[in-house]
Amino acid sequence: MAEETQLNFFRLVELDEEKRAGLLRRTEDDLSWFLERVPSIIEAVRREGDAALARFGAEFDQAENMSADRILASKAEIDAAFDKLAPEMVDVLGYAADNIRRFHQRQKPEPLWMTEIRPGVRVGERASPIDRVALYSPRGKGSFPSVTLMTAIPAVVAGVPQPIILTPPGPDGSLDPATLVAARLAGVEQVARAGGAQAVAAAAFGTQSIPKCQKIEGPGSPWFVAAKQLLAGQIDSRLPAGPSEVIVLADESANPELAALDILIECEHGADSSGFLLTWSEELAETVLDRLPGLLAKLSAERAGFVKAVLSGAHGGILLADSPQQAYDFINDYAPEHLQILSKQPEQHLEYVTNAAEIMLGEYAPGSLANYMMGPNCVLPTSGAARRHSPLGVADFMKTVSIGQLDAAGFAEMAPKTEIFARYEGFDAHALAVSGLRAELMKKQPK
Repeated sequence: MAEETQLNFFRLVELDEEKRAGLLRRTEDDLSWFLERVPSIIEAVRREGDAALARFGAEFDQAENMSADRILASKAEIDAAFDKLAPEMVDVLGYAADNIRRFHQRQKPEPLWMTEIRPGVRVGERASPIDRVALYSPRGKGSFPSVTLMTAIPAVVAGVPQPIILTPPGPDGSLDPATLVAARLAGVEQVARAGGAQAVAAAAFGTQSIPKCQKIEGPGSPWFVAAKQLLAGQIDSRLPAGPSEVIVLADESANPELAALDILIECEHGADSSGFLLTWSEELAETVLDRLPGLLAKLSAERAGFVKAVLSGAHGGILLADSPQQAYDFINDYAPEHLQILSKQPEQHLEYVTNAAEIMLGEYAPGSLANYMMGPNCVLPTSGAARRHSPLGVADFMKTVSIGQLDAAGFAEMAPKTEIFARYEGFDAHALAVSGLRAELMKKQPK
């Protein structure tokens, strides 16, 4: 059956170290080709600003009618976008925005907290938003108003004064109407025509239309990712978010029909995606292989082609484990962007998974709901970065400042110990500032 469908079927126990390591790689792990070509784009945007954005929009996005004075969407353009969408789509965007906003409002930290850690010693933090952030919404394989909602809403909840959405123009130079509607529903009125590496450069240096930003977030192409790497000294971007990836873990109690259905979800994003169906049930694995051709026939030729490319290429397929522990080990080594656990009791597997950006539990929780509707952010760390990064959230658009305050009693307790510490490290001024000299100087201060 695997030969008939030309899809990969691997037994984990039979993989040597090199082959297993190959399955753990992602398509964007080697960005060398892009890193060689992006610097000229960055330099052009730095020197020419909006004129370079217009030129690259025409060159890379095949966008007609691009000009330097059309980089920003007008208010009238955003107003008109509501009329271009079917009313039910506008309603769906509003419903999704409400759920996403509710989730992220729960994430928002206290504006200020203080606690007394010892008598007379109070410490705390004050949280405030970053001034200017760029929010990237890709468009290469379709339009993604879902990403617009997922990046813009946490930024607005955080209180960012100047958020701006960057998204590539379409072939006629227009912006996707659903993206414009999503922007307004999220509370962002600035939307700019800028894609790929040139969008990162515009946010990093600023142009005539796009303000210089402190941070850029959102998923994107290898061009976008390469530019973020090269401009890391100019603009912050905490989250590595590249091509989509998923592991569907299905145990012996899972419905194989659903396993076959759900492995398609992330794989249809593009041929550069990664996707694995992981199970220790050989019967389930064979059934999934048998059902996939029929499901692929229900997709458009383009999306079916993407899925086939993933599941028959170097970054996807069916994985058969010898045991649950072997499956858990692969998941934790892979650290997937998306993990779906199909089981009658999915919670029993949850405690064994330590590395994953998003985990969906059970038959009623396909990844589609997470990508659009549930509220938790769908901008997630990829390429194994879930080992050290979290999903995009409100905290990514805020910064904190530490606060300390002592009274006389607190100072009297800490000062002698601090003086000893400072003397050990050889910092005379540190030590002098907490020595008896301070008490003498405080007595002399004017009333």
